[in-house]
Amino acid sequence: MQKTFTTRRMAAAAVLAAAYCAVSLALAPLSFGAVQMRVSEAFTLLPVFSPAAIWGVTLGCALSNALGSSMGLIDVVFGTSATLIAALMSYALRNMRIHGLPVFSSLPPVLVNAVVIGAEIALVSPGGWNTGVFVSSALSVGIGQIVPCCVLGLLLVWALERNHLENRIFGTL
Repeated sequence: MQKTFTTRRMAAAAVLAAAYCAVSLALAPLSFGAVQMRVSEAFTLLPVFSPAAIWGVTLGCALSNALGSSMGLIDVVFGTSATLIAALMSYALRNMRIHGLPVFSSLPPVLVNAVVIGAEIALVSPGGWNTGVFVSSALSVGIGQIVPCCVLGLLLVWALERNHLENRIFGTL
């Protein structure tokens, strides 16, 4: 990762955090709960451009969960941790591309969130941990992540690269 965090990158991370939070809260019925499709998760592919995006999506997720989740602090901690882990993995996979697209970078947000949020839901379910609830929740969350990450996220990356906007937004590494 880069050694300096410039003002431009800090501003890009802050704007990304605000955008993630705004989209999550504006689409709250889709963004929170056992059955969800958080459209703002499309932003989780932006770490392919800069480590600044790792911090932007992580902070955006933390704010969204703090303001919109009915699960409280557990969702702030575990949901945000899942986003951070997925963003770091997406950044690490950024150069593995299929037909120019970082397809492999779209997988960590789907898989990590499925496991972590599925476990979180199973843990807080009535009666404590329930493996059946975990499996069904993990599948539900994972399926709900596919469109935002593997479709919208890849379209976002493609559009930014096609129009050469990634360096204007995040600066050059």
